[in-house]
Amino acid sequence: DWLLPLNYVDFLRDYGRHFSVNRMLTAECFKSRLEKGLTFLEFNYMLMQSYDFLELFRRHGCLLQLGGNDQWSNILAGADLIRRVEGQAACALTFRLLTTSSGKKMGKTESGAVWLDGAKTSPYDFFQYWRNVEDGDVKTCLSLLTFLPMEEVERLSALPGEQINRAKEALAFEATKLVHGREAAQKAKEAAGALFAGGGESQNIPSTAIEKAAIEEGRDILFLLSACSLISSNSEGRRLISEGGIYLNEQRVSDFARKLTLEDFPGGKALLRKGKKVYHQAVLQ
Repeated sequence: DWLLPLNYVDFLRDYGRHFSVNRMLTAECFKSRLEKGLTFLEFNYMLMQSYDFLELFRRHGCLLQLGGNDQWSNILAGADLIRRVEGQAACALTFRLLTTSSGKKMGKTESGAVWLDGAKTSPYDFFQYWRNVEDGDVKTCLSLLTFLPMEEVERLSALPGEQINRAKEALAFEATKLVHGREAAQKAKEAAGALFAGGGESQNIPSTAIEKAAIEEGRDILFLLSACSLISSNSEGRRLISEGGIYLNEQRVSDFARKLTLEDFPGGKALLRKGKKVYHQAVLQ
């Protein structure tokens, strides 16, 4: 709303003069990229984010900007711009980033992002995401994403061998409860339990309605995988099938040209599995 109408020359004259290149290059967000190559677009990001803070200060009296600690330099630059232009004080507050044990940031720009919006990541998928974190990430996630007492976090995180799965289940339940409520968390837990116990009859797993007429027309397995959003393209589906990663009603699919019949939908439902842990139910209508 306020960046696009700006005149570039006026912006540089009025606000660019407040930024020292020497000082900017000492910021961690730039230092870490200099070795790989820093574009002028990336270099300008600090100026644009700083101007955002200034406009929010002017329009809404915003005095505090929060962010992950990777944004410390950008937020501090905005507070400094407010001080230089308006002669007023503003504050920066950053917090620890949620990262994997390998140091990689968990965020929406990373592949396999998990969303708080139930329409983008269902409560069941949200539960499964945390249930399937790496063993080395359990303690960090329990510490940052739940209100369990730290004594309990320490106890769960120290469980040996496969018992660490109990800690993952606690993490998944607590995180899902915070975001979607206790009832949704309980349903997701029961759905996961039903599937991994071999039942597969839980009504709480993700499902997609499939037109009965489409199956009667003789559509193939790739159609079903795509309709259930388990693949992003037919080529991905063919690759998964060739690698033995697709199951229909717990039977491995070996032919990506396999035609579907109504017999594949006992009781009007078909259970799909991608890999070891991603389940989806196709329901005829």
